[in-house]
Amino acid sequence: MRKLAIFALFFVAWSTPSFAGDVAKGAELANTCAACHGKDGNSGNPMWPKLAGQSEKYLEKQIKDFQAGAKDQSQGRYDASMAPMVSNLSDEDVADLSAYFASQETQMGAVKKEFLELGKKIYFQGDAERKVPACSACHGATGSGLNTAGYPALSGQHPEYTIKQLKAFSHGERSNDANGIMRDIAIRMSDQQIEAVAHFLLGLH
Repeated sequence: MRKLAIFALFFVAWSTPSFAGDVAKGAELANTCAACHGKDGNSGNPMWPKLAGQSEKYLEKQIKDFQAGAKDQSQGRYDASMAPMVSNLSDEDVADLSAYFASQETQMGAVKKEFLELGKKIYFQGDAERKVPACSACHGATGSGLNTAGYPALSGQHPEYTIKQLKAFSHGERSNDANGIMRDIAIRMSDQQIEAVAHFLLGLH
């Protein structure tokens, strides 16, 4: 309970989007994203994230962070492949894309047996000894995230991508998390825990 109270103090809700996203317009814009993320947001390459079913508010924040990083690599979130894709998007485009991908259904996968027990434990219970909180506290019992707070959906995400992002947070290579929450958590996790929970998420729903 104390850990949840601390999270409550750190909670920062991002500003309400200026535009209500239009799914139909987003579907047209998504054609430019299809090569990497799939037309419906289910990427075929495990190193590229699935966007289907993702939290709309989270998607909007990430795109805008990529835009900030494209202008100044020390700001937001920088990625060489994303920079040219997002640079010319308007706020309305961002809202439309976010609405479209949020409306799509995430393709789930089967959890490998060797990751099930530890992955489930970390996701629902955390690790008190290492001071790692339960992932479900912010991302929900089914991994669907919390759109109002901008917390992302994790359910069905490629394990390889999740591992990459957790390690990026752990090493401070990714820093666009509110109040450093994910950096503070990921740095406490062992490689084994990161791998297990990432694989567990693939089948969580």
